[in-house]
Parts: sequence; C-alpha cells; structure tokens
Amino acid sequence: MTETRGTTELRRAGVAHRLLRYGYRNGGGAEQAADDLGVERERMFKSLVVRAGDGLVFALVPATTELSLKKLAAAAGVKHAAMADPREAERATGYQVGGISPLGSRRRLPVFLDVGASRFGQVCLNAGGRGHIVELGTADLLRLTGATMVDLAAVHTT
Repeated sequence: MTETRGTTELRRAGVAHRLLRYGYRNGGGAEQAADDLGVERERMFKSLVVRAGDGLVFALVPATTELSLKKLAAAAGVKHAAMADPREAERATGYQVGGISPLGSRRRLPVFLDVGASRFGQVCLNAGGRGHIVELGTADLLRLTGATMVDLAAVHTT
C-alpha cells in the first residue's frame, strides 16, 4: 500500500496503525469512507480545519456529528470560530480537501478531538490522501497530535 505523509509520521513514531483504502468520491465524506470500509461511522473521524480567532486549528469529529463552532471557539479560548476557506486549509496542511489529516500536516496546528473518541480504543481518520484512511489507537492519536479532548458536537433540537 502507498504511504502518505501521515502514515510516514506514524511509522517514524513507532505507532501501530493500519492503512485502509477506499474509492474516494467527491462529496462522499467520512460517512461514505466508513460505509465502504465497514467501519462504524462513530469511529470514523472527520478532519476539519477551522479558523479559531486569528489562527487555524484541527477539529476531529465523528462522521455522524456536526461540529459546534461555538464549542470549538470556547475550547480554543477565542470568541469566534468559522470553517477555514478550503484553499487556506490546503495551504496550511499541504493536503487536498478530502484528504486532510492532522498527521503529517505541513503546519502543526492545535488539535481538538471530540469526546466521542473516548468510547473507542481505536479510531479511524484520514491518513493524508484522498481514499486513504488510517486506523490507530485513540491514545496514540492524542499523544502524537497533542490533542485536547473536548465535546465538539452540535446539539440538535427538534
């Protein structure tokens, strides 16, 4: 299998992981990747680049979850957060949208991981290329990225 910058970082750090491949489709997203790979959607995490105050951060949320920008802003200690412009996200990470990962990112950005990850010993996220997913231990992801675990889920009322 092809290595990505993300899997190269994991290998160099001695982190056990498994690289999974699927047929990337534009607009398919993390739910499509989970379904194609037979992974529970709650274990498949989206890697979102968000402008929090004056800087960029990663928000990692389950495929089934919408990101609360308000909760992310609070966690980052800023007043406002908004999704980064796709071109800005690509420049900062060195990855294409649909293949963005905090692993092997060109710029090391603060990482916020949704508390939903604490339910699983292993999670899946983009490995740094479209159609490339990496499965690794949640504790390893936290340690390697220096992530802060926080509730990032938007609350829906009906």
